[in-house]
Amino acid sequence: MKILIILNDPPYGTERSFNGLRLAKALFGTGASKEAEVSIFLMADAVACAKAGQKVPQGYYNLELMVQSVARQGEVLLCGTCMDARGLSDGEIIEGARRGTMAELAERTLAADRTLVF
Repeated sequence: MKILIILNDPPYGTERSFNGLRLAKALFGTGASKEAEVSIFLMADAVACAKAGQKVPQGYYNLELMVQSVARQGEVLLCGTCMDARGLSDGEIIEGARRGTMAELAERTLAADRTLVF
C-alpha cells in the first residue's frame, strides 16, 4: 500500500506537522510497514520541518530529528517553490530529504492508495 502524507503547517506553533510525522513514524513501527510505502511531501511553512540545525528547548520535540527518522525509511520531498519563497536553500535541508516539484506531488497523489493532509 502506498501512503502519501502532505504537511502544510510550520514545525512549531501548531502540532499538525508534528502529528503527521508521528503518524508516519507509527506506520513504520507497525507490521504493516513491510507492506506500506510512505512518502511525505512538505509544502508551505512545513518545508521548515526539514531545515538542518534546529535548536529547541530541552524536553521539546525536534521536527528535524523526526523528519530524519522518516527519511531513513521513506521518502521526504519539499516543495521547491515553497522553499524558494521562504529563502530555504537545498544546502540547508537535512540529508535524506530533497527538493520536489508539483509534478512529483501529482504523480505520488495519483499512485497513492491513501493520501492524508495535515
